[in-house]
Amino acid sequence: MDITIHSSFLPHDDPEAALAFYRDALGFEVRLDVGYDGMRWITVGPVGQSTSIVLYPPQANPGLTDDEKRTIEEMMAKGTFGSVLLATKDLDSTFEKVQATDAEVVQEPTEQPYGVRDCAFRDPAGNMVRIQELR
Repeated sequence: MDITIHSSFLPHDDPEAALAFYRDALGFEVRLDVGYDGMRWITVGPVGQSTSIVLYPPQANPGLTDDEKRTIEEMMAKGTFGSVLLATKDLDSTFEKVQATDAEVVQEPTEQPYGVRDCAFRDPAGNMVRIQELR
């Protein structure tokens, strides 16, 4: 089979703050920015690559109950709902560039006991964004 990952989804609750993080802090390009019924879906991704992240409004899921929507909002506020793992060849430089923005630092570059070196940020919606060093 010839299967690739095309898009992953992460929730957002503030489109402008999401753009400031993914476009301005991480340097991703905006591929789509679609509005409907007062909500926005923003597709971003690294320049020159085909894989994308769709930043979506979690309240747009039609089958969710009010209790489920509240649970998602609570988990997003605590940073326990969404996450993504990114990778770079130069972790220190990437960390410095992202840290120089308003991004919330969760962990500075660290050698992990499981064999990778990485750092972590939280995006404006609370999603964990880990960046691993390619070796």
